[in-house]
Amino acid sequence: MERTYINEVQKEIGSTVKVQGFIENLRNSKYMAFIVLKDITGKLQITVEKEDHPELVDTIDKLTPDSVITVTGKVMENDYVKMGGIEMIPEAIEIESIANALPIVRKEIAATKKKAVERSSIDQRIDYRWIDLRTDENQLMFKAQSCFVNAMRQFLLERSFIEIHTPKLIAAASESGSEVFKVDYFDRNAYLAQSPQFYKQMAMAAGFERIFETGPVFRAEKSYTNKHSTEFSGFDLEFSYITSYKDVMKMEEELLTAGLKAVKEQYGEQIKELFGLEVVVPTTPFPVVKLADLYKALEEEFGYTVDESEKGDLTTEAERLSYDWVKKHYGHEFLFITDYSAEKRAFYHMRDENGVPQGYDLIWRGVEITTGAQREHRYDVLKKQAEEKGLADDVKFYLEFFQYGCPPHGGFGLGIDRLTMLLCGQSIKDAEFLFRGPNRLTP
Repeated sequence: MERTYINEVQKEIGSTVKVQGFIENLRNSKYMAFIVLKDITGKLQITVEKEDHPELVDTIDKLTPDSVITVTGKVMENDYVKMGGIEMIPEAIEIESIANALPIVRKEIAATKKKAVERSSIDQRIDYRWIDLRTDENQLMFKAQSCFVNAMRQFLLERSFIEIHTPKLIAAASESGSEVFKVDYFDRNAYLAQSPQFYKQMAMAAGFERIFETGPVFRAEKSYTNKHSTEFSGFDLEFSYITSYKDVMKMEEELLTAGLKAVKEQYGEQIKELFGLEVVVPTTPFPVVKLADLYKALEEEFGYTVDESEKGDLTTEAERLSYDWVKKHYGHEFLFITDYSAEKRAFYHMRDENGVPQGYDLIWRGVEITTGAQREHRYDVLKKQAEEKGLADDVKFYLEFFQYGCPPHGGFGLGIDRLTMLLCGQSIKDAEFLFRGPNRLTP
């Protein structure tokens, strides 16, 4: 008999079907047993009257929470059952795998007759991440992430973008002076790519015109915040024949709007129910502010001041306060910030006649999710900017891309895990399938 997913069971009332999954809850008394079976699509109550099914009693007595079973039985309507008014009366229960007592507490258990049980810490739960991932919240988070990324991918494919896959082992030590991971590569050193930036631009020089990529990104930074990790999944794109970085901003706001619209349609109600957060589909265009103007406004309205030496970049506190500011003035969750100091931007960002980088950061819910820009495609200017940063030798191979013709272009990168984190109001440790940080290499 073919397996039936639990969300399809309501179509089979009166029929005999086979379901499979984990035991989420088990009540086994003298005369009755109730099993809540969970698969990736939903939950189903299995109701056993032991007098009617003495042949199942020995099997039921062996069961434990989180064991995996296959159940064949008749689907019945029962108004007393909370899970959609449907239950299964089993004819056969087959044990696929018995679970030992769980080493973590996935959810806090409130006090009743017994003392309350605290939820295990996030680090304890990551030690047993495969068990932690069985919760409704975690599974919803990754379903929503999958929906978000797929919607963005479809948006780009419909606009003639090509998906590419670039190397993560690279010869150059750095693209912007950030820390990179060094690995042994036969008789020389190689490095793990901190972004696909150079190869996205190579695709522009190859005449691909519009490309995107999803893939791993590595950052050798000893950051211990709730939004940083040493490896994450990036969603990057680059496209040619732009007239300004504003074309890049327009592409990004439309892309994110399409992604959030798809998530809201498919999972908005569940995200609100389990995480208490509304999925807001933004209006376009997104609000835009110059960095200097934002600092001025934050000082006037929130009393926030920073030293002049810090005003070329966005501080973490200003990033956080920018959400209060944009909500107050625009009723919006997103904010583009432009006109950063050239000293704080990558060498390959185009600059205007006043030396101002032609790029932006995008802030969502008070957290930076993107740095985007028009790139410098003119070889002589690009070489000079690389030399200013002391990177000319490191990026010699990259500079060659621009010696044989290259169209004007721009792009940006998004962290998929950070998007997921902000969508569901979690930390980065919760939002990554398996977190990687300075102190975390397992499981």
